[in-house]
Amino acid sequence: MTDTTKTPMDPKNKTVLQLVGVVVFMGSLAWASVPLYDWFCRVTGWGGATDVAEAAMDEPLEQTVVVRFDASKASDMPWEFKPVEREMTIRIGEEGLAFYEAYNPTDRAIAGTASFNVAPFAAGAFFSKIHCFCFEMQVLQPGERVTMPVNFFVEPEILDDPDAKYAKTITLSYTFHKTDLPEDYLEQQASLDKVPDQQDLN
Repeated sequence: MTDTTKTPMDPKNKTVLQLVGVVVFMGSLAWASVPLYDWFCRVTGWGGATDVAEAAMDEPLEQTVVVRFDASKASDMPWEFKPVEREMTIRIGEEGLAFYEAYNPTDRAIAGTASFNVAPFAAGAFFSKIHCFCFEMQVLQPGERVTMPVNFFVEPEILDDPDAKYAKTITLSYTFHKTDLPEDYLEQQASLDKVPDQQDLN
C-alpha cells in the first residue's frame, strides 16, 4: 500500500518560498505600476531606494565617494535621455548637483515619469535627494530639449553601516516611462490636430 502521508515542509524552505513569492509579486506590480513600485522601494529599501531630505549637512566630512549617473528608458518611451556628466566625486554630507538631459524627437507632446534606484542596494538608505525631476511628471513638447537637475547628498551614517560603509562608488540610475498626458495637454494637442496643414489650404 502506498504511503500518502505528506512530509511537513521545512520552515526555512517555506520562508524562502514566501520571499521568492513576494519578489515575483512586487516585480509584476512594478511592471504594471511605476508609482506603486517606487512606493514599495521607499518603504522597504528594496532596489536601493533613496531617501528624501530638505538639506545637506552644514559641515561635510572629509571622506569622499564617487557618484556615477546612469540613464535608461522603457521600450515605449520615444525620448532621448542621458546624464550630462557620468560621475562626480563629493564629500560625504556635501550637497551634489547633477543634470540629466531629455529630448522629445517626435511631433507630439510626450509625458514621462522617472523611476530610480541606487547601487549597491545597501547604500540606497543613505543616499538622500533634496530636489529631483523624478518627484513629478515631466512633459516635453515636440522637439523640446530640457536639462533636469537632481540635488543629493550621502548621509554620514553610511560609515556606520556594516555593508554600505565599503561602497566607494555609488550609482544613481533613472528609467523614464511614458505616461498619459494630463487633460490640459490633451486638449491642447487636440486643438493643434484640428489646425489644417498649410499645404491643404493651397
